Amino acid sequence: MLFRSWAQTADAHWPDVARVRDHVGVAHLVVTRHALVREVLTDPATYRPDNALDAVTPIPVAALRVLAGHRFRLPPTLANNGGASHPAIRAIVADALHPTRVAAQRPWLTDLVRERVGGIAATLDAGGAVDLYARLAADLPLLVLARLVELPDAPVGAVKEFARAALELFWAPLDAERQQALAAEVGRFHRVLREFAATGGGLAGSLRAAGHPPDVVVGALFFLLVAGQETTSQFLTLLLHRLTGEPAVLAGLRDGTVAVADVVEEGLRLEPPIVTWRRVAAVDTTLGGTAVPAGTSIVLWLARAGRDPSTVDAPDEFRPGQRGSRRHLAFGAGAHRCVGDQLARMEAAVVVAETAPLLDGVSVLREPWCPDNLTFRMPDAFVVRRR
Repeated sequence: MLFRSWAQTADAHWPDVARVRDHVGVAHLVVTRHALVREVLTDPATYRPDNALDAVTPIPVAALRVLAGHRFRLPPTLANNGGASHPAIRAIVADALHPTRVAAQRPWLTDLVRERVGGIAATLDAGGAVDLYARLAADLPLLVLARLVELPDAPVGAVKEFARAALELFWAPLDAERQQALAAEVGRFHRVLREFAATGGGLAGSLRAAGHPPDVVVGALFFLLVAGQETTSQFLTLLLHRLTGEPAVLAGLRDGTVAVADVVEEGLRLEPPIVTWRRVAAVDTTLGGTAVPAGTSIVLWLARAGRDPSTVDAPDEFRPGQRGSRRHLAFGAGAHRCVGDQLARMEAAVVVAETAPLLDGVSVLREPWCPDNLTFRMPDAFVVRRR
């Protein structure tokens, strides 16, 4: 269940809080109710973020040696930082992703998406098949992020491989051989990030100027290149796939009775790319009537919380604008709420507005497939053709 939780969100038989053991025998407390998930996320004193980036499969010595050879370190920086340095680091990142700066990227992104949609439409009109992940969704968030935080011109393919390798290394059930291969991939890119962190401008320069040490600069860039672009790429793929099965929503977008922003929010509620997130109990406490000893690993089932019938009228139906649609926890809540939420929303809105007409009348040749993972969906190819 833990590693394919997106396939079980509509199962009505889960309790509010459940004890589950993972593939290596570690016990976790899985929280399913919206109110309880939010309670944990907004109480960092009782439920700390220290384990947010811990590898769910313990990394063996051989893989650790590979990481050490690349001087790999992930100090508490953003998602796993419950210390006093978090607000200052977050403020600098938030400034780089400020809504005003995000909005300024919209015309450029719209032009780029229109150009791509035009090419995709030509292929479809000619009877060809198109992979909407590869042709549209895969690299768009990275290209936008690079402009906002002034990343160097790294090959897109290399960044994508690194990001997906990191998501697998830290959040997937793995064997030792695979862990060693992933450690080599992640370690190599970490070395590149260290070089950029020492001399780069934009966000890296702002963090250095504020007096943050090199490891913190690298850690912030590392997390952004995963959470700041790979998750949005995943969401775009999942949302486009969902829309191919929602003809009434596509018709509403076409005639203006359905708002693009409402479609994005309903997509975030029903198809979030991040399905769970972790916390660790700092003290002995009680959650939903369940005793929680200090040190307990807590898995917050964000995707299921989005379908909580106490917060939304039709939990399993795609109804843009319905009551409770925007109360999802796809971006988390509290002090560690996703700092790039407005960026992700803007990107998704542009893609939905420009791509929706394209989705009318297509058939799905290959649905996106998602590998086993505790937290991330990581969909791959999504192939369509005109009917």
